[in-house]
Amino acid sequence: MLDLAIIGSGVAGLTAGLYGARAGLNTAIFEQLIPGGQAATILKLENYPGFAAGVDGVTMMSDLMTQAMDAGATLRYDPVEALQPGEAGQPHRLLGPAGSIEARSVIIATGASPRKLDLPREEELTGRGVCYCATCDGALFRNRTVAVVGGGDTALTDALVLAGFAEKVLLIHRREEFRGSPILQKRVRENEKIQLLLGRRVEALLGENKLEQLLLRAQDGSAESVASDGLFVAVGIEPRTQLFRGLVEMDSAGRILTQRDLSTNIPGIYAAGDCRDTLLRQVVTGAADGALAATMAAEYLLTLGN
Repeated sequence: MLDLAIIGSGVAGLTAGLYGARAGLNTAIFEQLIPGGQAATILKLENYPGFAAGVDGVTMMSDLMTQAMDAGATLRYDPVEALQPGEAGQPHRLLGPAGSIEARSVIIATGASPRKLDLPREEELTGRGVCYCATCDGALFRNRTVAVVGGGDTALTDALVLAGFAEKVLLIHRREEFRGSPILQKRVRENEKIQLLLGRRVEALLGENKLEQLLLRAQDGSAESVASDGLFVAVGIEPRTQLFRGLVEMDSAGRILTQRDLSTNIPGIYAAGDCRDTLLRQVVTGAADGALAATMAAEYLLTLGN
């Protein structure tokens, strides 16, 4: 039986694994595909304390995974398909393809996924011009024209990343002002490859077997089509919490509700990172969540005794 089961291996999950193992808990991190989460897709992370020159996400998450494993946590490539809470301090049960595993405490750290535009043909053209990760797919559009839609830090960063590959980057935002950080706005406006298309929204995706044009609608109702070989969608994220609906309390957006100690409404089950209701979703806050959740889980186990 595990002392601590962590569902998800992004920055929150791996940090929880590190802290859980260092607390002497029999700790396992459950992952479906590739460890690292969204942080691993960051080309250069510049706002994490202690890295004055920045650090790429793959390196940071690889080092964090090694650190957690060296501390004694184990990584299991065994996706959790269901979670059955125990009652009155009894173990919780995780169900997956390999069978069931009992854990005395659980941390949900499943993160979030990029939000889609919900446009006709979006699914059809995903991988045929429509993308959601600039650091993953930017090199595919070398010397071509691409577009980014969004107005936050992710969209601004994506535009800057793509400017390193593409001939031209169209940055589309429905408002006249960005909501991203001032330093990123300054870099975007100073980059000659980036053309700003403000006060517009993407209304349709055009092309035969691949994306060729975007139909844009301005605030005054006028429409225009622009040629683009790719569209990178950066309009926010959605929590990956479908598995836990009806189990733990959530808000209307599907974010898990937690107390100050990151506990959910079920004793012994905690949530950390982008999957929970939090005011800030950054790598640094994900790490803080993982550390706090694991520490609180360890304290909870002390109240149960052996």
